[in-house]
Amino acid sequence: MSSKLNPTQREAIKYLGGPLLVLAGAGSGKTRVITHKLAYLIEECGYSPRNIAAITFTNKAANEMRERVGKIMNGRDAKGMTISTFHALGMQILREDGPLLGYKKQFSIFDSADTGKIISELLGSPDKQEIRTAQSVMSNWKAAFLTPEQAGSLAENEEQQRLALLYARYQETLRAYQSVDFDDLIRLPVELFKTHEEAHQRWQHRFRYLLIDEYQDTNDCQYQMMKLLAGPRAAVTVVGDDDQAIYAWRGASTANLQNLQNDYPQLRVIKLEQNYRSSQRILQSANHLIKNNTKLFEKNLWSEHGPGDPVRVFAAKDEENEAESVVLRLLAHKFENNTRFSDYAILYRSNHLSRVFEEQLRTHKVPYSVSGGTSFFDHAEIKDLTAYLRLIANPDDDPAFIRAITTPKRGIGNSTLEKLASYAGSRNVSLFEAAFESAMAHQLQPRQHEDLLTFCQFINRMQARAEKEPCNEVLNDLLSAIDYEAWLFDSHEPRQAENKWKNVQDFVGWMNRKSEADEKTMIAMTQLIALLNLLESRDQETDAVSLSTLHAAKGLEFGHVFLIGVEEGILPHERSEAPEQIEEERRLMYVGITRAQRSLQISYCTRRKRGKEFAGCDPSRFIAELPQADIVYTGVVTAGNAPAVTKEEGMDKLARLKAMLK
Repeated sequence: MSSKLNPTQREAIKYLGGPLLVLAGAGSGKTRVITHKLAYLIEECGYSPRNIAAITFTNKAANEMRERVGKIMNGRDAKGMTISTFHALGMQILREDGPLLGYKKQFSIFDSADTGKIISELLGSPDKQEIRTAQSVMSNWKAAFLTPEQAGSLAENEEQQRLALLYARYQETLRAYQSVDFDDLIRLPVELFKTHEEAHQRWQHRFRYLLIDEYQDTNDCQYQMMKLLAGPRAAVTVVGDDDQAIYAWRGASTANLQNLQNDYPQLRVIKLEQNYRSSQRILQSANHLIKNNTKLFEKNLWSEHGPGDPVRVFAAKDEENEAESVVLRLLAHKFENNTRFSDYAILYRSNHLSRVFEEQLRTHKVPYSVSGGTSFFDHAEIKDLTAYLRLIANPDDDPAFIRAITTPKRGIGNSTLEKLASYAGSRNVSLFEAAFESAMAHQLQPRQHEDLLTFCQFINRMQARAEKEPCNEVLNDLLSAIDYEAWLFDSHEPRQAENKWKNVQDFVGWMNRKSEADEKTMIAMTQLIALLNLLESRDQETDAVSLSTLHAAKGLEFGHVFLIGVEEGILPHERSEAPEQIEEERRLMYVGITRAQRSLQISYCTRRKRGKEFAGCDPSRFIAELPQADIVYTGVVTAGNAPAVTKEEGMDKLARLKAMLK
């Protein structure tokens, strides 16, 4: 057992007397506890790796856990242990037992772009906002384990009634395509366990011990999945922090901490309060702020890192002034302390705030990366390829069929596809199946029919190979058979085509490496892609300033943090009115503060541009909730007793900073 553990961490690792809740404050070493507990279960308690599951929320967290367990066990075998996200575990369960619910093993997983298209067709409207609203309402219904019928009977107005009807048609459409969306990956296993006792017993028996990370982010459905897997033995450790619960809008519910206590009266609670990340002043600010929330559990973070720099609050004239002064202070700090760009983060509540900062960073030639940006999988060329892979894995996937058969174009136009679709609809089969029915031959010109069959037979050949041959051979043959590279260069500007082709090669390289490492066929890889956001597994180790929303920064840490736009209407968000919404926003501010290791600077604008006019802004109420003695105020307006900085002094300081950097 590593000597680097403190007494409470050690206690959390060794406690096996029943269900355990580890309340792990920010930076208190929760991953260390989880990974050491996994090793302890195998090495000291004789558990077999295949009987243990550690479940977390992001692929990135799962990968990090896997690496760290490997290191602790010095390469001794942890193979066969399930370390995955809730969704990946759901996928594994459905891949084995989906047939019990009427799904074939090669179901497709639809991302939000795929489901958006379906909803748009069902609504007969391209309105993005309307589509997003429908997606989010249905997602929360699924998280709460409501069927379309239940949603309909609970509807309080016409709008909800309409969405409940849409929900029913949406589910029918998914089933027809033999496909599931992200929420189904959790909902269907719960349904399976509730309706098929033998499958339920089998999975309970397989996982003798469960560890759940980021427990405060679970929704009702995930909680049920965990409870059903844990069964009466309840050999489970959940790790979470009620102060970092920031996903209520996604259906996550802090009530799950309460549920644990109700469902497991023998629940043991261990608090990790020693923080290994931040200096004391930063922690005092965080503790002081979060005391304003109603609490299930009291905890007080402390650290041995010394008092550290005072927390600074800067009042900027407007957003241009805020961005310029943050970037100049960042550069001056880097120059004085000889740090790296990657030691700095600029964090904000909403994506639109990053634009002026990006402009300033580019002006001063500062490298930066934006997280929560476009995912690798959202590139058209990657979506083209995954359409082929999805179709090879599941010929009933109509959206994949349409994308693949029309990219590159093969002389199969819209009129052919419309005839095919209406025939398939009347027969209630997929487009792929319809293509082979003899009646189809009479509805099309001989040439069109021949082209259609050629395409479908090609997919069949590929499928036969994809189940047996190595991924790289099948993929390379697929690309050359459809002549994708030539098509890219025919249909785009040379530079654009080069970039797209490079993305394709990156993707193919990644697929080949991953399928070899995990010994997965191309078919198995296809379901994995739908889950993986490649950005999470592509570590860009570049020296760059991080720009990130507060939501995307959760779980990360940086030497020096600039928390910007801390104003009423931004943080707390203007749509937060109810007390519980304000509490959620306060937790978001808390997450921001606790990302900082050595220094924290908070800034807000006294006015912002709204359209062509400027409107006055108020500092966030959260600034007044910080421990005032620890805070240094600067900028155009100051709070309370701090001396005001005149405009001349401010400009003078900016000029000195600029001169220093020349």
